[in-house]
Amino acid sequence: MIHSPSSPSCSPRHRWKVLAAGVAANAAFSVAFSGIPMTAVLMRTGYQLDNATLGLVLGLMGLGIAVSELPWGLLTDRWGDRPVLLTGLGSTAIALVAMALWAAPSAQHIPGLGWLGAGLLLVGLLGGSVNGASGRAVMTWFDARERGLAMSIRQTAVPLGGGIGALVLPFVALHFGFAALYGLLALLCALSAAMSWAWVHEPPVALDTPDTPRTRADAAEAAIASKSGPLRDARVWRIVLGIGILCAPQFAVLSFGTVFLHDFGHAGLAAITATMVFVQVGAMAMRVWSGRWTDRRRNRPAYLRACSALSVLLFAGLAVLVMAAGTHAADSAALRIALVGLLAASGVCVSAWHGVAYTELATLAGAARAGTALGMANTSVFLVCFITPFSIPHLLALQGWPLVWLAASACALVAMPLLVPRAAAADQKLAKTALSRST
Repeated sequence: MIHSPSSPSCSPRHRWKVLAAGVAANAAFSVAFSGIPMTAVLMRTGYQLDNATLGLVLGLMGLGIAVSELPWGLLTDRWGDRPVLLTGLGSTAIALVAMALWAAPSAQHIPGLGWLGAGLLLVGLLGGSVNGASGRAVMTWFDARERGLAMSIRQTAVPLGGGIGALVLPFVALHFGFAALYGLLALLCALSAAMSWAWVHEPPVALDTPDTPRTRADAAEAAIASKSGPLRDARVWRIVLGIGILCAPQFAVLSFGTVFLHDFGHAGLAAITATMVFVQVGAMAMRVWSGRWTDRRRNRPAYLRACSALSVLLFAGLAVLVMAAGTHAADSAALRIALVGLLAASGVCVSAWHGVAYTELATLAGAARAGTALGMANTSVFLVCFITPFSIPHLLALQGWPLVWLAASACALVAMPLLVPRAAAADQKLAKTALSRST
C-alpha cells in the first residue's frame, strides 16, 4: 500500500498508533490465552475435571497457537500486517462467541470435554495471527534506535492482557459464568480488530533495505541480519529454541501458579488474584525498562544471560522453600508469605526478557522477514505452552511441587547458552564496526 506524502499514516507520529494497535491486538488475545488459566480452579469445578484433564485442555490453546504461528508469519510477510490482523482477530471473536453458546457450563448442562477442547484449540489456531503480524509492524515502522523499546512495549501486551485476565476473568466466571467470560473475550477481540482496521498500514518506505538504511544504527543491524532467510539460519533457530525453553517456567507459573497457591499454600482467591496481577504488572514494567535500557547500551545478549541466570536461582530457591515447608505451608504465615513472594519474583523475572529476545531475533532475520522469524519463535513458545501444563500434573504425581520448580530452574539453565551463544559477541562486534564505519 502506497501513501501520498500528505497521508496521515506518513506522519512520524503514526508509528505510535501502529504500535498501539499492535499492543491492543496482543492484549486482547492475551486476556484469553493468559487469563483463562487464571480461572483454572473454577474451570476444574465447573467442567468437573481432574488435574490431568485440566492440564490437557489448558494446553490445547497453546497447541493451536504453536501449530498456526509459522503459517501466519509466512502469510504476514507475503500479505502484510493489516490483512492478517483483521482476519485473525475477526475469526477469533467468532470462535469465542461460539464457545459462549455451546461450550460454557451451566447448572443444567456441562458440555462434553470435546466441545471445550475443540473450542480452545480453535481459538489458539486463529488467535496465533496477532503475534507475528504485530511484531513485523513494529520492525517496519520503527528504526533500530527504538526497536528494542517498541518491541518491549508490544510485549507488555502479554502481561497486560494476563493481568486483566487475572483481575477480571475469575470474577466474571464466578459471578456470571463462563458464557459471559467467552462473550467478553470476543468483544475485546472485535474492538482490537477495529483499531487495526483504522491504524495498521504498511509504511510508505521499507526501513530495512540495504540501500536505504534509515539510521546508522539500522546499517549496523543490517550487517548482522540473515542473508539466507530465517528458516535456513542456524543462529535464528538457536534463539527460537532458547526462547521456547525459557518460556516453560513462565507458563508453569501462569498455568499452575494459581493451583499451587490454592492447593499447597492454602491461599484465598483474593491473595491468589493479587499475586498473579503483581506478576503481570511487574513483567510489564520490566519489559519496558529492559527494552529502553538495552537500546541505549546495545547489550541485549548480556541482559538475556542475566535474566536466565537469575531465573535459574529463583526457581531453585522456590523448590528448596517448598521442600523446607513440607506439609506445613498452611500452618505458618511467614512461610505462606515467603512462598507467595518467591513465586511472584520468579514469575516477574522469567517474563521480563521477551521484548529484548524478540528484538534480537527480528534483527537477525531483518525487518522484511520478521513475520517469519517471530512466527518461528511463537511456534516454539506455544508448543511449550501446550507441553508445560500437560506435563506438570505428571511431575506432581512423581515428586510433588519441588520437582515442578526444579524442572523450571533446569529449563532456564538449558536456555541460557541457546539465547546467548558465543557467536553473539562476534555479531555485536560486527554491528559496532558497521556503526563506526557509517559515522
